[in-house]
Amino acid sequence: MVPMPVAESFEALNARLEASCRKRQVAVLRGQTTSIAERFSADAALFMARPAHAFDPCHIQPGRVSSLSLVRYKTNDYSVPTAFAHQLVTIKAYVDRIEVHCGGDLIARHRRSWEREDYIYDPLHYLALIEEKAGSLDQAAPLQDWLLSPAVHRMRALMEARGGKHGRREFVQVLRLCETFEQSLVESAVAHALEIGAVSFDAVKMIILARLEHRPPRLDLSLYPYLPRAQVSVTDARAYLGLMDLASAV
Repeated sequence: MVPMPVAESFEALNARLEASCRKRQVAVLRGQTTSIAERFSADAALFMARPAHAFDPCHIQPGRVSSLSLVRYKTNDYSVPTAFAHQLVTIKAYVDRIEVHCGGDLIARHRRSWEREDYIYDPLHYLALIEEKAGSLDQAAPLQDWLLSPAVHRMRALMEARGGKHGRREFVQVLRLCETFEQSLVESAVAHALEIGAVSFDAVKMIILARLEHRPPRLDLSLYPYLPRAQVSVTDARAYLGLMDLASAV
């Protein structure tokens, strides 16, 4: 640990330390006649059996969710879904993350902040409430730092231009798809919906499901009266024969 190691994550640091330990196993220390690996094997034969359950390396404390759907650990506040407001929870603080449990269920997980008076939000925790109060979409602090693709912002503009308050609520429904699917998949589906002119929650959801099931999306156009209709006529065999006659003449 000297000099102090620097790594991009705990996983990377652990991998580096393990590699260093394995490399050092062949070393024979001063005053010894066998290597570190051989001495460890002899020691391991005398170890007690491991416990039946793995040790949970965390600090556990009870907490109560505030009216703002936040729980406090040390000096920092972490969000939980709004459905758990005012409920008693169990907070597990690991070195790299914070977990919040309610009734034995994991309801929230965040990276651990080592700052003071910090607020750590998950925007998905607040979307159910914002859907009911769509007017608060721009003022909601948990959503301020949420990075969304330009296509998502474009869809919001189109939905609000078409439906006003109803369009804003429908946009929140699109965002809520991120509760179930990866954000990148939702953003890609939104971009596809814009390309085909299907600006609606149902269209985005249908595209997502079609991609997961590896099939082309099929939309019920009767639900979208504002979309342009394409007229496709039945092929007439006589027209084909006429083209053959024309080709022969040429």
